[in-house]
Amino acid sequence: MRRGDGLILKGKSWYLEARIGGKRYQKRLGKGITRKIALELAQVVRGQILKGELGIGGKKKKDLSFSEARKRFEDWMHSDKKPNTIRSYAACLRALEKTFGGQRLGQISTWQVEAYRQKRSKGAALTERPDDLSDIEWNRRCQLAQRGAPIRVNRELAVLKMLFNRCRDWNLYEGENPVSKVKFRKEPRRRLRFLEAEETDRLLAACAEPLKTLVLVGINCGLRIHAEALTLRWENVDLKRATLSVESAYAKNHRSRSIPLNSTVKAALANLQKTAKSDLVFAQADGLPFRSIKTAFATACRKAKITDCTPHTLRHTFCSRLVMSGADLRTVQELGGWQTIGMVERYSHLSQAHKAEAVERIGVEFPYGMPYPTDEALAVVS
Repeated sequence: MRRGDGLILKGKSWYLEARIGGKRYQKRLGKGITRKIALELAQVVRGQILKGELGIGGKKKKDLSFSEARKRFEDWMHSDKKPNTIRSYAACLRALEKTFGGQRLGQISTWQVEAYRQKRSKGAALTERPDDLSDIEWNRRCQLAQRGAPIRVNRELAVLKMLFNRCRDWNLYEGENPVSKVKFRKEPRRRLRFLEAEETDRLLAACAEPLKTLVLVGINCGLRIHAEALTLRWENVDLKRATLSVESAYAKNHRSRSIPLNSTVKAALANLQKTAKSDLVFAQADGLPFRSIKTAFATACRKAKITDCTPHTLRHTFCSRLVMSGADLRTVQELGGWQTIGMVERYSHLSQAHKAEAVERIGVEFPYGMPYPTDEALAVVS
């Protein structure tokens, strides 16, 4: 059965017939599919023919399967990226493999990527509920999953886009990047949690060493706890000059930086060094490195009755306090180790107490009953 749109039904399979350069070509679209789906697939195939991605009517462009591209990409990321980044990329690749694993890169269209984006966005709700889970906890988990959907799908699309770009750079693929025309989802703006002064006091009171000094370093130096603080060695700490250095190998932007030590953290580090059993500044009692301090930190937060607080909150606290103390954003950028000023601008917020204090000063400087500004004064302001 054949119509003017180039579709042919042979048995249960649909084919696209096209004439290019006087020659007739047939491309199988699929078996057991509807005519409507066959039409959509035909549009994709026509586009691929025009781009020369199928080797019809001209030289065939370089292409490879998604699975093979994934292997090449994984080899690259293991040699070029940090452990946390590798774990994040690997999770994204596993999700992408479920949809694109059976295709070649040249077969993946922009529409397929858009459909993936929509499906992953809608499929955020959890499907498997443990029998012993309460309704309240189940609803909480579903809400968290839904809130995280835009972030998750954006990370997956970013990895897919990167995979196509790397394969083109390596001369393994010559087609277009189908992700480049897909609009990423708008991510919810995250509230930057930072500790107030009295929360800091409660947290420090709930911590034993070396966690207590680690908290002080986080709040006063702004180190990334797991990547920078837990890899810090005593050779990186100069108590005489009151400086601490972060090596480029552990810095997120691969650039070393030096951070001044204030008197509080300097005294804490000097005290901790007296009982040191390892080259690492923060190590377990037997001198072995910590794999993570999340559990110990969460326990201290519960003991201090502090909610919504993670180890990274200490870094937020450091940066927020710098801004509230009058430091310019460029200084915050250098001390925090960011490559661009854009990431620092989010710290230009103020605590509620700091805002109230600023507004209160208006009442002190301009008490009720003072005469209104003169016309001359208003003219100067305007």
